[in-house]
Amino acid sequence: EEAPAGRRGERDWGEEGPAERGPGAAFHMFVLMEDLLDKLKLLSYEEEALRRHNMRPLSRHYFALPTNPGEQFFMFCTLAAWLISKAGRPFEQPQESDDPNAVISNVLSELRSF
Repeated sequence: EEAPAGRRGERDWGEEGPAERGPGAAFHMFVLMEDLLDKLKLLSYEEEALRRHNMRPLSRHYFALPTNPGEQFFMFCTLAAWLISKAGRPFEQPQESDDPNAVISNVLSELRSF
């Protein structure tokens, strides 16, 4: 039997969902979120980013569960702008009233320039 696309012995997961990848795959997003939160804490995001904008700290599952998409999007944009600025690039903090497509376009454009 030939191996599917990819290196020999590896499976190409392609279109399969978490249930087809194994029982732990459904929880992978939670592990990623906890890792992200640990990294943000190492960068002092609570003191530098959240206090400046009077925001609450993230829970360990904040981006893993869709609760309030508008709030989560704004938090993502706030953190992205802060991280870009922390990397030494001037980047204007997005406002909640800004067009989401324009905000994402600006973030992606700045990241591409890295």
